[in-house]
Amino acid sequence: MPESLPLPSSPAGAGVLVRRTVRGATALRGGRPGRPTPYQFYGALFWLVMTLAYWRIPLCCDAGQHAAVVERLKADLLHPAHTMADLPGEGSPYYGPYAVAQGALARLTGLSGWEVVKLAGPVHLLVLLTGIGRFVRTLTARPWAPVLAVLFMTLLWGTARILWSGYLGLMSMTTNLGYPSAAAIGLTFWAWAWTCGLARADTPAVRFVGPSGLGGWWGFAAVGVLYGLILLVHPVTAASTLVGAAAIVAARQRGWRRPVVARWAFGVVVCAAVAVSWPYYDVLALVGDTGMDAMHLRLYEGMLANSWLALIGLPALWVRARRSVRDPLVLMFLPVCLLVAYGWVSGHFTYARTLWAALVPLQFALAVELAAPRPWRWGRRVLGGAAAAGVCVGFVTVHAGAVVPRSVDPVGFTQPTRWPSYDWAARHIGPGEVVITDGYFASHSIAGYGPNLAAPIWPDPALEEGERRRRAADVRAYLAPGSTRAERAAVVHRYHVRWLLLTRWHPVPEEAVVVAWSRRTGEVLARVGGEARGRVPTR
Repeated sequence: MPESLPLPSSPAGAGVLVRRTVRGATALRGGRPGRPTPYQFYGALFWLVMTLAYWRIPLCCDAGQHAAVVERLKADLLHPAHTMADLPGEGSPYYGPYAVAQGALARLTGLSGWEVVKLAGPVHLLVLLTGIGRFVRTLTARPWAPVLAVLFMTLLWGTARILWSGYLGLMSMTTNLGYPSAAAIGLTFWAWAWTCGLARADTPAVRFVGPSGLGGWWGFAAVGVLYGLILLVHPVTAASTLVGAAAIVAARQRGWRRPVVARWAFGVVVCAAVAVSWPYYDVLALVGDTGMDAMHLRLYEGMLANSWLALIGLPALWVRARRSVRDPLVLMFLPVCLLVAYGWVSGHFTYARTLWAALVPLQFALAVELAAPRPWRWGRRVLGGAAAAGVCVGFVTVHAGAVVPRSVDPVGFTQPTRWPSYDWAARHIGPGEVVITDGYFASHSIAGYGPNLAAPIWPDPALEEGERRRRAADVRAYLAPGSTRAERAAVVHRYHVRWLLLTRWHPVPEEAVVVAWSRRTGEVLARVGGEARGRVPTR
């Protein structure tokens, strides 16, 4: 029996590939019916530990942006405002179907944007873990392979810490599990597993049953919808998702008869139809957008330091290539690497975000190889030793602080970033009121509570990039030490500014009235352009 075909009792697989003559399905699960598999047990344990680790760390970094998205949709589900500015939000790719669902949830429950993002983390992790289990089961029936796949995918990155959306190392998970990119990657593994099942369904001895019992034309339509949703939820992730899907089809599909071509073409058409019919933004307009490229350059500059431990899986991938050049991990690896390289050569540095998909073939090939039953030959023993060393190095140098609290840390591991909260300021600022701030943390966070920024910090197709830069220049002029009261008043009038949120190093303008301040950071909230609300504190 080929090890790549999961049996009906398998707890994972986007669908079930059923070999009609097979008996004794419980043998692959390693125990009696009803006994949890290794992946079910350790996957549940990993989910619990990472959920607690994610919840103990205050939301930071891009979380303010995603909380702002939920707040705008909560205020107006059909016509949300710009995520950070007092402007319309039409055309913003932040308003994908998943964000709209979160906004609807916030409207129904009264949850804040921050609360929705926080609660999304465990849900995304569940989607990710079940997706990994299903995808790995299309590669092998070895019960420990998905366990090792999660271990290597979260620890075999590099020895430089990086907290970035779409980079799902253990440390990064403490900050970005609640982002749409995490949901998109989880759905990607589901889509890849389902694609593998549909491709194998053309084999005479195999029939395919999808996750919802869908097969045939309905199965291709459903998987097309799934790819379309991934494209709308997180377009950058979708680039690597679609490349991986093409590699899986090329690897698994046997025989390209006319009905087979027609079904795959139908799935592609459904995917395209879902993507282009989304009313909130035009996904095709993002193809030539370069607004986000500059900020991603540093991902290329630090790429080797961020990912070199994954190269331990290269021998395992080479072994798979020697066995079959049509292996899905082998065919996936080179095109995704070319996609990453294209981003560097073309200057579209946003494609550095697809690095995760280039590492997955290395990490998962290593997991499948080391899940082989013992006894091992010397080559596999050496590879296992290298993998164990790599896991230890990655854990100690970067990731240990993600799961080891400082209170019980005997070594002093680097802990996740802890950003300050701005609840103290947000309680004075009305929804939609405009703020000028000189603080890095404040500029990334305050919009998540409902206020707007005079100058949004992130590029967004909903706001022309030249206008965003002009706004940023006006804010810098306002905050300049030599600015006059008349110059500041002109900026306040132009952008309807009502609040200043200033660090302790910046003097409060004479016309502003201090309303509140933070004991932790020393930041000051001051009212401009109208009467101040609240009591004037003493510092």
